[in-house]
Amino acid sequence: MRSFGDMQQALVPDVDDQGSWLSGASDEEGSGSEGRVPSPPSSDAEGTSLLDTVLLAEWEDRAEQGLFRYDVTACPTKVVPGAYGFVAQFNEGRGSKKRPTEFRVDKVLQPWDDNKFNFTKALQKEVLFQFEASDMPTKGSSFVPLAPVAGSPNLVFINVSPIEYGHVLLVPRALSKLNQQVDVPSLQLALQFAHEANNPYFRLAFNSLGAYGTVNHLHFQAYYMAAPFAVERAPTVALCCPLKHRTVHVALLKDYPVCGLVFEAGDSVEHLATVVGEACQRLSAANIPHNLFVVDCGQRVFLFPNAFARAKAQGEVPEDLLDSQVDPAGFEISGHIIFKRAKDYESAAQDNIWRLLSYASYTEADVLDMARMALAP
Repeated sequence: MRSFGDMQQALVPDVDDQGSWLSGASDEEGSGSEGRVPSPPSSDAEGTSLLDTVLLAEWEDRAEQGLFRYDVTACPTKVVPGAYGFVAQFNEGRGSKKRPTEFRVDKVLQPWDDNKFNFTKALQKEVLFQFEASDMPTKGSSFVPLAPVAGSPNLVFINVSPIEYGHVLLVPRALSKLNQQVDVPSLQLALQFAHEANNPYFRLAFNSLGAYGTVNHLHFQAYYMAAPFAVERAPTVALCCPLKHRTVHVALLKDYPVCGLVFEAGDSVEHLATVVGEACQRLSAANIPHNLFVVDCGQRVFLFPNAFARAKAQGEVPEDLLDSQVDPAGFEISGHIIFKRAKDYESAAQDNIWRLLSYASYTEADVLDMARMALAP
């Protein structure tokens, strides 16, 4: 068995190599009724980026190899009637085959534990490619499906328990064993990854510990869904915050079940990463669980302080919602609801989803106080 720490080995095994590169599976949290509503993206050849093409080809190759725990393309999915168009998926495998959470839900910053799952224990064949970012926007980026491991590369893995087509994990500096905490460099890498994909159906998310991140190894999730997320339809109100960079604009979500902040890049993704990355670090230091959702090819980021685990611990979440086993992480809060039971999927309605997600929300006053703390220059 070859380990991830063997720096001289190639990222992709030889054809006759049936052994594992790492010793586990890259499983992380973290979609048709009649005819799948969200479907694999399609575009003309001229509009497809090279990164987009490579990612999809490599992901489908791993599907053909049988590396996924179930066929996510067979999971029933529907758009729930209502103004926001929440997307519901019935994915029994996420409940029965997904790796269980191994960390406390009341503490955002937790020490590294080599005995628990991390991505250095994943199988070599689960790695799609190495992604190295350069200065935006002039130099672009590089990604290589076949390359020797050198230093601590940024790696893209499949998620073996996917919730949509093309579900991958971006692991910055994978060998450095970074805890699940966003910082400015890692967020800039994630935004550049979305920028290079150049596909509006490709969104990224981050879940801190305490906000249903289940692996304490820094990573972002991403997948394709050819439908708007509900949060992208929600109205916003601009905030007058004295941000470090004036090119970044911030607003408050309105008329949405989870109160959150929305950041737009203006003309600088680098500045966007600085503002949001530093805000996440301050939230982590204050032990406030949070989720990120990245859209518009890295130009817009939603930030949600997440109160669901606290509400659950305090006995505030009703039993019928607990029985559904839906724990709202970044994608769920943004509008893609993964149901583990058929009856919950069949009865999904906008009012019920709104009620569930509302328990993940802090009050607007609390979120504004957090914004003042997290965004202070």
